[in-house]
Formats: sequence, structure tokens, C-alpha cells
Amino acid sequence: MNYEAGMFGRQERLEYTGDEAPKSRRWLWITLAVVAVIAIAAFFMMGKQDGAAGKQAAAKNASKANSQIPTVTVAIPGRQSIQEVISGTGSLAAKREMPVGVAGEGGLVTRVFVEPGVWVNKGQVLATVDRSVQVQTAESLGASVRVAEADARLAQANLERAQKLVSGGFISKADIDQKTATRDQANARVRVARAQLAETQARNGRLDIRAPEAGLVLTRQVEPGQIVSAGSGVLFRMAMGGQMELRAQLAEADLQRTRVGSTAQVTPTGSTQVFSGSVWQVSPVIDPNTRQGIARIQLSYNPALRPGGFASAQIITGSNSAVILPQSAIQSDAQGNYVYTLDGKDQAIRTPVTTGEVTDAGVSITQGLSGSERVVMTAGAFLNPGQKVIPQLLKKQ
Repeated sequence: MNYEAGMFGRQERLEYTGDEAPKSRRWLWITLAVVAVIAIAAFFMMGKQDGAAGKQAAAKNASKANSQIPTVTVAIPGRQSIQEVISGTGSLAAKREMPVGVAGEGGLVTRVFVEPGVWVNKGQVLATVDRSVQVQTAESLGASVRVAEADARLAQANLERAQKLVSGGFISKADIDQKTATRDQANARVRVARAQLAETQARNGRLDIRAPEAGLVLTRQVEPGQIVSAGSGVLFRMAMGGQMELRAQLAEADLQRTRVGSTAQVTPTGSTQVFSGSVWQVSPVIDPNTRQGIARIQLSYNPALRPGGFASAQIITGSNSAVILPQSAIQSDAQGNYVYTLDGKDQAIRTPVTTGEVTDAGVSITQGLSGSERVVMTAGAFLNPGQKVIPQLLKKQ
């Protein structure tokens, strides 16, 4: 009994042990599988975090690298048509100044009819000189003319009567010749008397000081009561036709480029008004001391143009096509003027240039650029050749 119980009990224990072993192994494998899944998941999660961290680090590095690359303003300037302008300064004056003085004997000035700034016509009386004595002389000569004319008429009548008596033999041929000579002498005395009267009248007429041409009275140097003569000098100064001019002083090189007929803009000192004119004469000589010459610019009359005043001129000698850049784009060193352009990799390239005229629009570039380049407009002084930049294109207005 005990043996069987012991046998059966052992059998039961053996049977129980055989059932639990597979279950333990299954749980072990399940546990290992779960651990493996968790490990794999953790691995991938760490990998993603490392990748994100790497991307963030790379982005930070790229941002830091970009922050070290300078940003510059660039533009494609193209080509523009510009006028070639020569600047000069000088004094205003009458184009044709006419000094007016005493043409006759002179005398006491009785009246003055004009003031500076007045327009006068050709032959208009500007002033008169006392002619009381000359008038009496003219009257005397006029009487002499009348006496001579009377003598001439009498001689002509005597000759005609004598000619009627020739046929009757009452007067000889010699008497006729004598009367004819007497008639001719009387006519000659008439012509002499008339010539003397005309001379006196002409002299009296010259006592009137007249305008030689139509124009503008600039100055007056005579007053009533003044004694004037041929040696008194200039009594009036006139501008013929009222035309003015600017006698612009130009450098020798600029004078070579100036041509007769070139248009000009003249601005008197102290005025904002601009007057249009044209060059009518270019000086054929150069002052050896100043190395300058004179270009004479003709101007129409205007009260604002006062002879003796100072003015500046812009003479337009022609036009051409050129690249125009602001002053900030042009750099200079011992090797000359240059600008920075960008290549296809946005790297700075030093480009030597030759500058031309400087205008309100900018500086013209005569050599070195075609106009299609990307030119650095600002910050060029801080760049080096080959340096990479971030271009910011400047849009044209």
C-alpha cells in the first residue's frame, strides 16, 4: 500500500514535472522576444534621435557658415546714353560792345535822353551839345548860298540877252564868251556856298550824340552841363542788339573738344535760372600762364544777364553710350580704379575700369565693363578677390 502510494505519488510528481517544463521554456522565449523587441525599438529610437541631432547640428553649422559669408548689393548696370559735358566758369559781357563818344567838335552838353538799361534804335539821339554858335554860322552860310544863287541867275540872264544880240552884230563873239564865263563862275560860287552850308550842317548834326546801332544802353558817363570833346573818351556803352555772352575759361584739353555751335547751359552766380546758348567762338590761343583758353557762349538778352557778372556753364560737346555706376561701386588703389564683379559661383572678381565723366546720374565707365556683369554696388571696400558672397540683386527703379 505504501509502496503503491509511493509509486503512484512518484508517478504523479513525474507527470507534473513533465507538464511544467515546456511552459517555462515558452515563457522564457516570450520574455526574450519582448526584451529583443524593446531593445530593437530602443535602438531605432536612439538612431532617430541621433539623426535629428545630427541634422540639427548640420543645420547649425550651415547657418553659422552662411552667417560668415557677407551679403552684398549687386546690379546689372547695362549701358546708357550720356552727354559729354564740359564745365567752365567765366564773366558775362556784351557780345558786341559799342563805345559811344563825341564825333564832332564837342561843347557844352545840354540834354541827355537815355539811362542805362534802355533800348534805343539806330541813329537815336542819346545826348545833345550846345550849338548856338554853329547855328549862326549855318545861317550865314545859308545867306551866302542865296547871294550866290542870285548872282548866278543874273549872269544867266545877261548871257541870254547877249546871245539874242549877236545876230544883229551888236555884241561880239568875245563878249558872249565873257558872259558865259561869268555865268559859269556864278554857278560855281553857288555850289561852293552850298557845300560850305552842307558841311556846317553836318558838323552841327554831329553835335548830337547818336546810337550807332540798335541795342541796349549799358553805361552812361555824361551829364548835362558837362564840357565834352573828341578827347573826352567814352560817354555811353551799348550792347549791339542786346546780345550777351559768357566768356568761359576752359582747360587746354577741354578747349580742344569744344566746337563752334555746341549748345550750352549758363547759370549766373546767385541765381537758379538757367539760360540756353551756343558757342560762337573758341579762342585760337592758350594763356601760357594759366594753360586756359576762352570759349565765348552767345546768349539772348535777359535782365538777369548783367555784364561783369560771374556765371558757370555746362557745354554739351556730344553723346555716347557708356556704363553708369554710383561712386560707391568704384574702388581705387595704387593700381588704379576697379570694381568687383561676381562670377557664376558668386565669387568676387577684381575688374579694372577706366572712368569718364562724372554727372548727377553717376560715374561713366569708358573701359573695363560691357554692362552685362553683376557689379557689386556697396561693400566693395570690404571684399577680397575670390571671396564668396551672397548677392542681393538691386532692382532698377
